[in-house]
Amino acid sequence: MSTFEKPAALPAEQRLALIRHSVSHIMAQAVTRLFPGTKVAIGPSIENGFYYDFQLPKQITNEDLPPIEEEMKIIIDSRQDFVRVELSREEALKRFADEPFKTELINELPGGEIISVYENRGTGEDNETGSWVDLCRGPHVSNTREIHSGAFKLQSIAGAYWRGDEKRPMLTRIYGTAWENPKDLKAHLAFLEEVEKRDHRRVGRELDLFSTHEEAGAGLIYWHPNGGRMRVAIEDFWRTEHYRSGYEILYTPHIGKSWLWETSGHLGFYRANMYSPMEIDNQDYIIKPMNCPFHIMIYKNKQRSYRDLPLRWAELGTVYRYERSGVLHGLLRVRGFTQDDAHIFCTPAQMEDEILEVLRFSLWIWKVFGFKEIKAYLATKPAESVGEQSRWDAALESLRKAVNAEGLAYEIDEGGGAFYGPKIDLKVKDALGREWQMTTIQFDFNEPERFGMTFVDTDGQHKRPYMIHRALLGSLERFFGVLIEHFGGAFPPWIAPEQAAVIPVAEGFNGYAKKVQEELVKRDLRVSAELDDGRLNAKIRECQNRKIPYMLVAGQREADEGTVSIRLRDGRQLDPMKVADFAAYLTEKISTRSLEL
Repeated sequence: MSTFEKPAALPAEQRLALIRHSVSHIMAQAVTRLFPGTKVAIGPSIENGFYYDFQLPKQITNEDLPPIEEEMKIIIDSRQDFVRVELSREEALKRFADEPFKTELINELPGGEIISVYENRGTGEDNETGSWVDLCRGPHVSNTREIHSGAFKLQSIAGAYWRGDEKRPMLTRIYGTAWENPKDLKAHLAFLEEVEKRDHRRVGRELDLFSTHEEAGAGLIYWHPNGGRMRVAIEDFWRTEHYRSGYEILYTPHIGKSWLWETSGHLGFYRANMYSPMEIDNQDYIIKPMNCPFHIMIYKNKQRSYRDLPLRWAELGTVYRYERSGVLHGLLRVRGFTQDDAHIFCTPAQMEDEILEVLRFSLWIWKVFGFKEIKAYLATKPAESVGEQSRWDAALESLRKAVNAEGLAYEIDEGGGAFYGPKIDLKVKDALGREWQMTTIQFDFNEPERFGMTFVDTDGQHKRPYMIHRALLGSLERFFGVLIEHFGGAFPPWIAPEQAAVIPVAEGFNGYAKKVQEELVKRDLRVSAELDDGRLNAKIRECQNRKIPYMLVAGQREADEGTVSIRLRDGRQLDPMKVADFAAYLTEKISTRSLEL
C-alpha cells in the first residue's frame, strides 16, 4: 500500500478543491472499470465534496457505493500520476469518439482554444489499474499518493438531466465528500449526522408540526395544531413589535386584475413564476406573487403630503409563486407562503433615518429568536437599471451608513442589486454554523414611477417618494424551517407548541393533574395533562421526545401541598413549586422571551 503524502502547501480551500476534483476523476475511473459501457459527463468539485454524472449500462443503488469506494482505494494506492496533455480539436474528438457528452462539450469550445485532458498514469510496480483520461481544464494533485484513501466517502445517488435540461438524457449522479485526512472526514460526517437529526422535515413529523400532501398539491404546507400554536405565538410577537416600531398592519386581496401586474412590470420580467390568469367578468385576474402593488394602491387612495410620511406598512400576506417540482423542499422551497412583508414610503430627507431604523429593528428581531451571527451583503447597481443616478447614489449611501452605524460585518455584492434599486441582504448563521439568506431591505425606483406615486412636499410641489421593500423573516414557512433546524425542535419556552406537561405518578392522581393543567391553561399557558395508563418513566421519556420544556410531576405530596415537582427536558430538576409560582415563573420566561429553560 502506498504512503500518503500531504499535498504541496496551498490555501486550505484551494487545496481541498484540488483534492475533491481529483477524487471525482478517480471515482469516474472506478465506475468505468466496474461498469463497462459507462458514458461519462462532468464531475466538478463542490462545497464539501464532489459529484460525477454518468450514463450507466444498468441502474445502480446505494449498495453499489462500497464496491466503487474499494476500487477507488485500489486506484489511489497504485500511485497514479495526473498528467496534463494538450490536444487539437481533431485529436480530442478522436480520443473521445465513444463519449457523446464529451464530444458535445468539445464541439462547443471556441475555435483555436487549447483543449486539455488529464491522464491518470500508473507508476507503481503493483499498478493494475491501467491509465484513464478525462476532458478537463484542471488542475489536479500531481499523484494519487497525495490523496488519503481513508479521507473520502461516497454519499448518495441522484438523477440529473444532462446540462440541467429536462429534454436531455437523465443521468446518474454520484455524490461524495473528500477531505485532507480521516479526522476531517469524521468531523464532517458527524456534522452531517447532526444536520440529518435536525432536518425540519424529520422534526416536523416527530413533533407533529406540519405536513405536505403531493396528491393535494405539491409545495403547499398544512400547519398542524402544534405548528399552528407556534405560528400564532410568532405572529403575535411579530404584530406587537411592528406596532411598537411605528408600523401599521395591512390586509390585501389574494388576487388582482392583470392590470396591476402589467403596470408594476411583473408580467414582463416575472411571468415564469406567476400562475396563469383566471377569467372573472371577462377580465384576467392573477393570484398574487407579491404584495407591493396592493400597498401602492392603498397609498394612492388619497393624495399624500410630506406630513403623512414616513408610512410604515406591514402585512403577513400569503402569496403564490411557481417553483419547479424538482426544487421544492419541505418548508424551505414552496409554492405558497406567507411573506412577512413591509413597505416604507418616505421623503428623501427621511430616508437615512428609515433605513437605519429598519436595519436595527431587523437585527433585534433576529437576536430575540436566538440568531447572533449576522452578516450583511450590500448589493450595488447592475449594468441595466432604472432610476436617476442621484437616487441610486443616495440610496446606496444610506444603506452603507446604516451597516456602518450598527458595526455590522458586510461584503459588497458589486452589481448585485435589482434593476430597480440597491439592497441589503442579511444572512444569519444557525446553531450548526450554516448561513441562511433571510432579511432583505430593497429600494425600488421602478414601481413608484410606473404607478405615478407622489407626495406634496413643503414647497407645494408633487414629488416622488422613496419606496423601500422589507422582508424581515423572509416568509413564515421558510423561517419556520430554519427555526426548527436551529433549535433541533427543542424550542425556547415562549414559542414551544407545548410549554409544559403535567404527569401524574399514578392513575389515582389524574384528578389533581387535570386540575393543575386547567389552572395553568387559564393563565394562557400551553399545557397538556398525560392521563393515560402508562408508567411514569415512559411518560417522561415520551414528553422528552416531544421536547416539552417542563414536565410537572404530580403525586401524593404534591397534591397535599398544592405543588408540582419540576423536571426539565434536558434532565435537570428544579425545586418543587406551588402551581401559582410555577405559572409566574413560566410567564416571566415567556414575557422576556428567554432562550433558556
